[in-house]
Amino acid sequence: MPELPDVVVYIEALKERLIGHKLERVLVRGPFLLRSTTPPLEALYGKTVRRFRRVGKRIAFGFDDDLWMVLHLMIAGRLHWVATAPKLSARGGPVATFIFDSGVLTLTEAGSQHRASLHVVQGEQALEWLDAGGIEVLDSDLETFAGALRSSNHTLKRALTDPRIFSGIGNAYSDEILHRVQLSPIAMTMKLSADEVKRLYETTRETLLDWVDRLRKDAAGKFPEKVTAFRKGMAVHGRYGEPCPRCGSKVQRIRYAANETNYCAVCQTGGRLLADRSLSRLLHEDWPRTLEEMEELKKR
Repeated sequence: MPELPDVVVYIEALKERLIGHKLERVLVRGPFLLRSTTPPLEALYGKTVRRFRRVGKRIAFGFDDDLWMVLHLMIAGRLHWVATAPKLSARGGPVATFIFDSGVLTLTEAGSQHRASLHVVQGEQALEWLDAGGIEVLDSDLETFAGALRSSNHTLKRALTDPRIFSGIGNAYSDEILHRVQLSPIAMTMKLSADEVKRLYETTRETLLDWVDRLRKDAAGKFPEKVTAFRKGMAVHGRYGEPCPRCGSKVQRIRYAANETNYCAVCQTGGRLLADRSLSRLLHEDWPRTLEEMEELKKR
């Protein structure tokens, strides 16, 4: 799922191509994409794009008359900039095609679970309704960050990825943040020391700004086409079984539903393996507690 750094770079590319340009029409192929009816999508036709805003992980296009078109790419949605509108077919094609007087923006969505959404709203209040309410870490001071973090007692992984607590952070960058700060993903927010909260605040900002800069350089002025949750250069996310870049031990994971948390046991949990839900249920008391026990179990 595109997260804060990806969405920031998307918006920068869209601003360059669309500010001051008119939306001519929209072709929606995905039957579940459009999630609002008032105002109608057609209300945007002929309107000029005046501004952009990031609302969590959503991209908000601001038009004349305080109209907003808001895209949430979810897990598999991706944007593409093309010279002319692609031909539609019964077998496939973009979920939506946005035809502007300066070019064509398309939305594609891989897989069979189409979760991307499109809303058309009018006014700031309606736009705020789409915002889950999490704080913007890059605009917040330490006190605000600490207050949000300790607003309820969650694991660090859950707190960082909860859009009601922090805006724009998801599965990928939370893994990278926690590895960089060397904190366990299952550490409880209420049990962190003041020093740990301060380090987490600074590291969260550093990690997000670092990846915004990296993605800008990768795009090199072009429209960002290689948007993925699994980036070359990530320390632990998507690198299960590969060596930790800090200590060399194998990156571990906790799997749950369709997601997983990646972490380094040596750097983050004092060498302790965190229980993988599916395997620990199978092994019960035989579940290894350390890396050494895991290696011994593999040998057996």
